[in-house]
Amino acid sequence: MVRFGIIGTNWITESFIQAASKVEDFSLTAVYSRTNEKAEEFAKKFNIEHTFTNLEEFASSDVFDAVYLASPNSLHAKQAILCMNNRKHVLCEKPIASNTREVSEMMKAANDHSVVLMEALKTSFLPNFLAIKENLHKIGKVRRYFASYCQYSSRYDKYKEGIVLNAFKPEFSNGSLMDIGIYCVYPAVVLFGEPKQIKASSYMLESGVDGEGSLLLTYDEMDAVIMYSKITNSYVPSEIQGENGSIIIDKIHTPESVKIHYKDGRIEDLTQPQDSASMFYETKEFIELVKNKNHQSQLNSHSNSLTTAKILEDARKQIGLIYPADK
Repeated sequence: MVRFGIIGTNWITESFIQAASKVEDFSLTAVYSRTNEKAEEFAKKFNIEHTFTNLEEFASSDVFDAVYLASPNSLHAKQAILCMNNRKHVLCEKPIASNTREVSEMMKAANDHSVVLMEALKTSFLPNFLAIKENLHKIGKVRRYFASYCQYSSRYDKYKEGIVLNAFKPEFSNGSLMDIGIYCVYPAVVLFGEPKQIKASSYMLESGVDGEGSLLLTYDEMDAVIMYSKITNSYVPSEIQGENGSIIIDKIHTPESVKIHYKDGRIEDLTQPQDSASMFYETKEFIELVKNKNHQSQLNSHSNSLTTAKILEDARKQIGLIYPADK
């Protein structure tokens, strides 16, 4: 049994708990929140025995073995390192940190204390993403990866009314690239590695974060074209184009339909059944790593997280998006 403590009491944490509770060997024993009222309310809702309002006391507690960390992006590195220094394994929501310096510091802490550190980027472990990875060779030499994820934020209407919520605040290392674009970038890194060159453009909001943008990643024999947004919706599928055919992916962040369209007109349906909630698979991977004393995932590896952070950081420099965490 792997006992979990929780940092962050928002909707994403609730989704995580609902999915993780279906994983064998998952146990939820502790929650941290800044206020006792919120901690108690959350604990009652999910039958959590121990509550904490002091982060140091939480991290040093012996009532859990691993942490699911879903606080604002800007707090990830500090909180994760504190927990790892107390020999806790860390499953950290994406993006794992604000910049490459923070990711490197987190990796060092994980290595120093022989604990698991994994970015909770769910896509890599989903049955239909694994189907893409396993069947990629069928389309011949890959020439283009196209990924689009544009989702109008539920908080953007408030923003237009003049109320800037956390999702659009640079002090929390937020914005369209970090929150949405990463879902397009991470799969590209898992499938194709680190690009040789990055070109970025975006529309910047007055609050100081990006509302939407595009990336062009150049590889030796292919390119990756990425579109992302928090201020518009898109309904186009994503695609990996090869010389013998193309893989059509309905949703790059949570693929549910995957088909190869071959150049001779044949269509092969690669779609796999997904019986569990999307966050189930990342939790299962993480728990298996902890149980087997493997300190990092092969898919959501330290190097894949660091490469993704490099791409995001390079793109941010080009569009002039600087966070307080960068200074």
